Amino acid sequence: MQINDTFILIMEILYLFTVVSIVVVVISENRNSIKTVAWILAVVFLPFIGIIWYAFFGQEITKRHVISKRMYSKLKKRPLDEMQTPVEVSVPEAHANLVSLLKNMDYTPLLGGNDVKLFTNGKDKFDHLLADIEKAKKHIHVEYYIFLDDEIGRKFQEALIRKAKEGLEVRVIYDSFGSRKTEKRFFEEFRMAGIETEPFLKLTWSALTSRLNYRTHRKIVVIDGRIGYTGGMNIADRYISGFDWGCWRDTHARIEGKGVQGLQSVFLIDWYLVSQTLITSRNYFPMLDKFGNCPMQIVNSGPLSQENEISFGITQAIYEARKSIFIQTPYFLPPDGMVDALKAAALRGVDVRLMLSERSDVELVQLASRSYFKEMLRTGVKIYQYRKGFLHAKMIVFDDSLTLIGSANFDSRSFAQNFEVEAFIYDDQLAQQAADIFIEDQRHSEMISLREWSKRPVTKRFFESLVRLFAPLL
Repeated sequence: MQINDTFILIMEILYLFTVVSIVVVVISENRNSIKTVAWILAVVFLPFIGIIWYAFFGQEITKRHVISKRMYSKLKKRPLDEMQTPVEVSVPEAHANLVSLLKNMDYTPLLGGNDVKLFTNGKDKFDHLLADIEKAKKHIHVEYYIFLDDEIGRKFQEALIRKAKEGLEVRVIYDSFGSRKTEKRFFEEFRMAGIETEPFLKLTWSALTSRLNYRTHRKIVVIDGRIGYTGGMNIADRYISGFDWGCWRDTHARIEGKGVQGLQSVFLIDWYLVSQTLITSRNYFPMLDKFGNCPMQIVNSGPLSQENEISFGITQAIYEARKSIFIQTPYFLPPDGMVDALKAAALRGVDVRLMLSERSDVELVQLASRSYFKEMLRTGVKIYQYRKGFLHAKMIVFDDSLTLIGSANFDSRSFAQNFEVEAFIYDDQLAQQAADIFIEDQRHSEMISLREWSKRPVTKRFFESLVRLFAPLL
């Protein structure tokens, strides 16, 4: 009996020492204060679970695990020499400050002469993508968070293997966590066909705790340096067939023109991260004709960046908005500064609309998201809950002149921890198309009223607020 008591005492001391050590480390790392408090609450008030959570998701990334931030910054500059952009693109006056911010912060040039096509369902996107792959002549670069071995995954694989056998250069990056349900054999089949295939921050037991928290959430396809795809859709059947309880509503973009060189640059940076092979040949940045009138900046961000580029860009756009801000996102857990910016916009008379799913695939995140609703409704923000299925679209439209489409959700994880890519497109016609898509989705949504929202049970509101304390960690 005495031995058992001694053992329990030793375990309690070890547990207490572990908790105190984690708290000291988190404080000493000088993180965002809100995230610091969230981690302290997690390890103190969630016995054992909090420690396990921190072990997998709490540790900061370091150059030992990938590369230094300084090296990453140099890599982002390298492809600019190959982009061949001697023709100056006129900067849209209404967004001149935003263009300068992104150019100075992210080495992101304004690339003109683009044609952009928007897709709002998986079938259209994949039909066009497979057709473009079939016409490819030189190279195909692919990067996805989720790459499943299902019907569309097999069709995509067969198309890439067919082009590799024709002699094209084909490279594939898949996220080893996002694609964890896919058998290794599936990716080995790529390699056997001569396709260079690499996992992003490969997960092994020795690297699990240091890498699990940092994933490539990007969705990028670049074909011959001329045609590119980005948006919210991964490679999986659900983007076509949806769920038993509804459709999968998503948005993706096909870009043809110099904007694709921005996507190419992002891919080649990531290729260096996964393969240690630096590719900046001019062959991947060909001279291109003018395909349309959409100037754009391709912005990438992640934990290796000096600043949260996408977050900074969105916040700047919110403060510049004069007429309207339409936001579609599956998850809404933004930094407090961005919430304040949206509330300020609504208070100065901007038509601010936020659309999320009534039903989500991540219940805890949905609960935390709802804790923001009351304060935003009070300032005049209009909130819609999409009821036709799951709204996974990541699209923002400002003033019928600026459209953001990419992989970033409206949450802290996308803004600070994931590797993301976002197209900032400055074009009135495309913005009108995007706004029309939003308005159409409103027909399948329910607008929340402040009065009805305030009548919900106190216990439900309290639990949402409780989960929100851990929002920076979700």
